Amino acid sequence: MLPALLLFVGLAVGLATPRDVRPDAFLATAMVSAAALLPLWGTVLIGVGACAIFIGLMVDFHALRDATAYSELATLAAIAAFAVFFNRLLGRRADQLVQVRSVAETAQLAVLHPVPRHLGHVTLESLYLAAAAEARIGGDLYEAMHTPHGVRLLIGDVRGKGLLAIQTAATLLSAFREAAYDAPDLPGLARRLETSMSRHAAHYPGVPGSEIAERFVTALLAEIPDHEPVVRTVTCGHPPPLLLHRGEVRELQPAAPSPPLNLGMLMGDGYHVDLAPFHPGDKLLLYTDGVTETRDRSGTFYPLAERIRSWSGESPHQLLHHLHHDLIAYSGGELDDDIAALLAQRHPRP
Repeated sequence: MLPALLLFVGLAVGLATPRDVRPDAFLATAMVSAAALLPLWGTVLIGVGACAIFIGLMVDFHALRDATAYSELATLAAIAAFAVFFNRLLGRRADQLVQVRSVAETAQLAVLHPVPRHLGHVTLESLYLAAAAEARIGGDLYEAMHTPHGVRLLIGDVRGKGLLAIQTAATLLSAFREAAYDAPDLPGLARRLETSMSRHAAHYPGVPGSEIAERFVTALLAEIPDHEPVVRTVTCGHPPPLLLHRGEVRELQPAAPSPPLNLGMLMGDGYHVDLAPFHPGDKLLLYTDGVTETRDRSGTFYPLAERIRSWSGESPHQLLHHLHHDLIAYSGGELDDDIAALLAQRHPRP
């Protein structure tokens, strides 16, 4: 409505003011705003309308023999032509942006597959927020697989950002999808992932300026067996998960955390498995540090366990829905890091 409103104001100014006061500024602004806001046909219509209004004012003020008026009309016509050209240029840029975003979405789907809502007796829900909203993809990752050993979950956070982080995330996810079925236990799965990450880094030892050899991934592996009311976890430098049980929220701190993946040289006695009860109705929240490191305007970190306690009775979908909007509100809409969360709820077996 803005271009049409400016045309109306220009016409009103032209009729209500003396002959020597011209509404050129309003008419020109209407055409430029139309180029930015309207499709091609709308821009042409506003341009023709602006020139028609000016010619009508020339007739009304008997200025058909005024050379200055014709000069101003020529200027308006040139602005109208430029507005049409500018509109087409913006249209092409918009089409290119749509294509780029489509490629980004396709790349994200190729790297970060949608998590199934149900795997066996476990209901799953996921949340992903990129700090750069237009990018739609970052270095946080998650995956869930139903294997002969139960439902196995992975959540991770690649050090750094950009294409190298996405490439590293894709490598880790591919390794997990392949090894989750075969590895007999979580330590064996963690060793397989460490080996894959080390091989990946070894391919780029001499790339100038590359940090890929130093790129590590904090990760958390979880296993929910089909026939045992427990959850097993292996922590590789990652924030501990939260267990929601009958309205209570408990942080599952690892007894002996391991270093992040691709730092296998720091390994001591191997990977330690932590065990916790996980009964029907319980929920397990896995998340990246972008959640707990979200700050409000005073610089205070997001109190995840405190905030999530009030939503513990909600379904997985509703709980992550609340978490999503609460994080945006808490940060004032300015997220500094990528955010990923994976929520699993156990149900009774039929």
